[in-house]
Amino acid sequence: MVENPEKSNGYERIAPIFISGRGRNHTGVGAREVAEWSRLLPDGAAVLDLGCGPGVPISETLINRGFNVYGVDASPGMVAAFQANFPSTPIQCAAVEDSDFFGRGFDAVVAWGLFFLLDPETQRQLIAKAAAVLPRGGRLLFTAPSEVCSWPDAMTDQTSVSLGLDEYRNTLEASSLELVGTLLGDGRNHYYSAMKR
Repeated sequence: MVENPEKSNGYERIAPIFISGRGRNHTGVGAREVAEWSRLLPDGAAVLDLGCGPGVPISETLINRGFNVYGVDASPGMVAAFQANFPSTPIQCAAVEDSDFFGRGFDAVVAWGLFFLLDPETQRQLIAKAAAVLPRGGRLLFTAPSEVCSWPDAMTDQTSVSLGLDEYRNTLEASSLELVGTLLGDGRNHYYSAMKR
């Protein structure tokens, strides 16, 4: 299913724990923010959910609002759970940066709890890839701390890295994306909302 399970950044190993916790929390952290953000999208928008996990609650929120969601996750266990939850929703088991879905266009891209799991260069590449699939006015939403920092991931103990607000803004601008808003949401998640110029 995926060439290198380590591309899941340790999440394949803890998939059963994640799925039985956050993966069952239909009103969990991020659902409210994603629902609010999705009001900016056109009806029936195609949305790419990067690092979608089992799809609950982020993909679920978007699907319930009538959007055409496409999921990508590198963990075979997460992908199997997503397929069980949303059997008619397309999903690919791949490292997000290698996804075939980047060969098509989307109205929006969301990456909740993903960017900081990737190394800094992969984060920059992923922003550029997301920008490339968006039309003018297309939207990107992702989460990462506003500070430049690193820390051990609470579930996998692997190193997480935030580029910080200024570097994310610069990286977005280099890919023709404008940072149109930031917010500290539920669970103290800092999220970035960007729009393609």
